[in-house]
Amino acid sequence: MFIENHRASSSVMPSGPMADIAFLLLIFFLVVTAISTDKGIHLTLPPTAITNILINDAGDCLVNNEICRIHHLGDIVELKIMRNDKMIDSIKSSPASSYKVFLAVLDQLKTAAVTKISIADSDK
Repeated sequence: MFIENHRASSSVMPSGPMADIAFLLLIFFLVVTAISTDKGIHLTLPPTAITNILINDAGDCLVNNEICRIHHLGDIVELKIMRNDKMIDSIKSSPASSYKVFLAVLDQLKTAAVTKISIADSDK
């Protein structure tokens, strides 16, 4: 009687070429895929068209670092807007200034028909 020597057949797939295939697929998709670059937002800002209005602790108003009375603020800003209609008015108040003064400044800008107002954050 003959005894056959059966070897168990291996059903394991060789994994060496898998890494090569994965690498080639990665290279293929990197080459084929179009990568868009963000170019940003294109804005054209007017040069020096910002009027800085500062309110200090005492409630005094400074327009471009020149002291001004609040009731004259509307006239000053209106003249600046007549010279440049793209003027932006930036208001910045100190943390200790009163809210009443801030509202008075906003009222003066409203009477001057200002439409572009930026309220800057005060330093703490």
